[in-house]
Amino acid sequence: MARTLWDSSVGKKTVMAVSGLIMLMYLVLHMLGNLKIFFGVEDFNEYAHWLRTLGEPALHYEWVLWGLRAVLIVAVIAHGISAYQLSRRDIKARPTKYVHKKPRATYATRTLRWGGVILGLFIVWHLLDLTTGTVHTGGFEQGRPYQNVLDTFSTWYGNVIYITAVSALGLHIRHGFWSAAQTLGAGSRTRDRALKTTANLLALLLTAGFLAVPVGVMTGVVS
Repeated sequence: MARTLWDSSVGKKTVMAVSGLIMLMYLVLHMLGNLKIFFGVEDFNEYAHWLRTLGEPALHYEWVLWGLRAVLIVAVIAHGISAYQLSRRDIKARPTKYVHKKPRATYATRTLRWGGVILGLFIVWHLLDLTTGTVHTGGFEQGRPYQNVLDTFSTWYGNVIYITAVSALGLHIRHGFWSAAQTLGAGSRTRDRALKTTANLLALLLTAGFLAVPVGVMTGVVS
């Protein structure tokens, strides 16, 4: 039954919707955590340490964090695979482009696929930069996330990469949230307007919240 569901387009869209909502919940929490940087070095570093000690002493150091990471990794992979396979099916079903483009297609809809590629590449860079420190500039300091964030956003390319990815994220959420609601049966004539408004607000708030950090560093508010 699970294989039959996965092989169907409806099943893949459902996987995309559920995995997308899981990632959206994570993004809201991640953004709120990021904003703690405006409260100073101690607050931000203590928050990062708290994430690693969740569940102690019943659970070991970082067990909860790695559990959350595992759920997120599965959601990202499931979202990416289902999106790719649906895209391939769409291309095979319509090998030639329409003569006339749909006039009502939004910019977010037209760039959804490329936005997903940009976000996928960004996730890899972001982990290598601020989690493992592999591509981090200025010398990665384990246990000092405040300084590491400062290092990243003190470079022009760090800001360009981050701002580009966050802009793509806003467009992705704007279309993806509404699309997920339709797939899961939450949409209707009476609720569509409210869902679209919610999607726009979520996209705007998350974009502004994530951009606040590099802007804070660039303007010297965070230093």
